[in-house]
Amino acid sequence: MSERHTYRVIVRGAWDGLTDEARTRLLAEASDHGMGSMRFTEEGSLSYEPSPLKHFSMRYVVVSDAADGEEMAAVIAEDRAATTLEGLGYGHGALRSSVTDLDTMKINFKPASRR
Repeated sequence: MSERHTYRVIVRGAWDGLTDEARTRLLAEASDHGMGSMRFTEEGSLSYEPSPLKHFSMRYVVVSDAADGEEMAAVIAEDRAATTLEGLGYGHGALRSSVTDLDTMKINFKPASRR
């Protein structure tokens, strides 16, 4: 059995070719997709600023084989993002990702005397 790792992936992109209906819906729902909505989940969480309505980000948790690495986690998250956005009728340009492997992340704890 191969080792599994948990990755946090931020997928970023820009809106492109939004219909008037999609633009209206995004603006109406903007308060639900601000800074407070940013969470890492398997389904992804969408966040964007309504003014200007230009860029967005989506945050995902991806669990996959460690041997596949961060590149595969990015591909999986970008595929999830594209599928979600297209399902909602939101046009977008190219997607790019940044990935953090939570299983290899080093945490520096400060000694109690330095707190």
